[in-house]
Amino acid sequence: MLVVDDHQSFRRFASKLLIAAGYDVVGEADGVEAAVEAAHRLHPTLVLLDVMLPDGDGLQAADRLADLAGTRVLLTSSRSRADFGAALDDRWFLAKSELTIARLAEAASDG
Repeated sequence: MLVVDDHQSFRRFASKLLIAAGYDVVGEADGVEAAVEAAHRLHPTLVLLDVMLPDGDGLQAADRLADLAGTRVLLTSSRSRADFGAALDDRWFLAKSELTIARLAEAASDG
């Protein structure tokens, strides 16, 4: 798992939560370019990717990661799915307020 968020405190929280849920966290990144580089270098099975990053759009970053075989992107935000409208229609999304071990397991089994 690769955790991508511009807030170090959230990356730390999410990494601890993911490790507790049995995920292997292979890295962290704080922006789009760092995320794309890390994903291509580390080949994570899952990328937890913030939708709104200071250096770009997480939705566009997810598109850039779509070509990585075996890598799935779970988008997250402090905003709700409804706030993004149709942009999330075919995307795997979990609001940060819903990020729990149980919800991660549910989301992971969804795919």
